[in-house]
Amino acid sequence: MPHYGKQAPTGSEAGAETGSEAKVEARIEAEAEAVARAAHAGQRDKAGRPYAGHLAAVAEGVRARGGDAGLVAAAWLHDALEDGVLSEEWLEEAPLPQRTKDVVRALTKRPGEELEAYARRILATPGARLVKTADIAHNADPRRLAALDEPTARRLAHKYATMRAHLGLTPAD
Repeated sequence: MPHYGKQAPTGSEAGAETGSEAKVEARIEAEAEAVARAAHAGQRDKAGRPYAGHLAAVAEGVRARGGDAGLVAAAWLHDALEDGVLSEEWLEEAPLPQRTKDVVRALTKRPGEELEAYARRILATPGARLVKTADIAHNADPRRLAALDEPTARRLAHKYATMRAHLGLTPAD
């Protein structure tokens, strides 16, 4: 089969390239984590816990579901634009893969946006559904909801169930 552009590496070159790619992927994840932790520093979730714990859980959920480094980076950053802790300009200039940026944008719910439109954008963006699946799984975790007052827990459980339905997810996802 002919090669176009750079020839496929062979032997030790292949191992070196794989090692180099792994370093780039690790850097992307680590930088996204560091930026997200700094941007959300001092922010608390609805139960009063440090918000970075949610981001870490979503990143781990993405990794456990087979997401690559770019999607793990998107998991770390998935709430940054929506929460206003990072700007669209920052994201545009960030040294991240385009797909990571696209996923972060897709996961940013816009003011006044209908849930159906939000779900359609997620479904239309490769990788976004996987990150949102991990996000909903953590947000809807019964142990997490148990830390909230009953009306808030009920409201959020309904919200997450509705979003699951729009995305074609089951409670097991």
